[in-house]
Amino acid sequence: MLLHKAVLAGLVAGLFAAAPALSQQKVKIGFITTLSGPQGVIGNDMRNSVELALDHLGRKMAGLPVEIIYGDDQVKPDVGKQVADEMLKKHQVNFVSGVIWSNVMLAVSPTVTGAGTLMVGTNAGPNQLAGKDCNERHFTTSWQNDQTPEAMGKYMQEAGINDVYVMAPNYAAGKDMLNGFKRYYKGRIVDEVFTRLGQTDYQAELSQLRAKNPKAVFVFYPGGMGISFLRQYSEAGLRGQFPLYSVYTVDELSIPAVKHAALGQLETRYWSPDLKNPANQKFVGDYQKKHGRPPSFYGAQSYDGMMLIDSAVRAVKGNLADQKGMIAAMRKADFNSTRGKFSYNTNHHPIQNFYLLKAVAGPSGKDPVMEIQKTVFANHRDSFYKECAMKW
Repeated sequence: MLLHKAVLAGLVAGLFAAAPALSQQKVKIGFITTLSGPQGVIGNDMRNSVELALDHLGRKMAGLPVEIIYGDDQVKPDVGKQVADEMLKKHQVNFVSGVIWSNVMLAVSPTVTGAGTLMVGTNAGPNQLAGKDCNERHFTTSWQNDQTPEAMGKYMQEAGINDVYVMAPNYAAGKDMLNGFKRYYKGRIVDEVFTRLGQTDYQAELSQLRAKNPKAVFVFYPGGMGISFLRQYSEAGLRGQFPLYSVYTVDELSIPAVKHAALGQLETRYWSPDLKNPANQKFVGDYQKKHGRPPSFYGAQSYDGMMLIDSAVRAVKGNLADQKGMIAAMRKADFNSTRGKFSYNTNHHPIQNFYLLKAVAGPSGKDPVMEIQKTVFANHRDSFYKECAMKW
């Protein structure tokens, strides 16, 4: 009897000792983006959208409180890697997410997955991570870089535009973007120009462009680069002379800065504020109320990233040690996405629609807005998944 009482007392004491440890458990997410300099406009939109997603989740996943650790990569791969290392070692995060730039992602993702941690990218989609370097611990809630310009290449090819001048920043995504465009566009490339990443003065390049006299121009200039390029293109009087087509250049972040210079601009994207599904309407409406402006696609991807992580944590009932269970859950893409229903390919990149968008006049006294014109690709797979060795 005395032994029985001692064992019972020990069990009770053990339960009380375990209770504080259990109550202290939380989901820890490291979110890497750019929060300083001209490109910080993107990172701030991503952070705002992450915070909105957590608000919608009640700041919990499967009943566990969520802690977000934000890190600024400063558009530098070595800094991004250092930030990831600190998140993994000091903060011992369960997930790393975010990352705008492909050169940064190529440094961050192997660091994260190599440490045995799950990576949920919410923007950069370099071809290597969709193809030969795919990894079961790496997912993206955006796209593979080539997909969006593939859609624009298809549209311009079908429109009979046969003479195009192409421009992009000289880094991994810039090269992917132009390669993706040329995969579907078979007309003549008048010239292919790569500019410095982060460049804001394009006067010399615009003079060269004018001298080449192309039928049209295709560019990829995200964030602050796009704002500078669009202003200078319009001020140089080139918009009426050389029709401009773009990806990730005219968006909800650049429009307030360039205003009428965006009117009529055609872009291809997988997402738009006017996509009619409940998750997107809630996201866009609540973001607008909170921040007084519409979110961007960077925000939509980041919002989806948090919802994907939530779906994984819920699937394993908060058992963060069950990584295989979380991977299996994420492969199902079983959450309400801002883009509507999509599925994951075997390389953990989305199979999704891509649309042609146009910048049109907004309500009276308001900035232009992006509106969907047509579907260019339905259920579009990226061009690298066959190089990925994963099978599931």
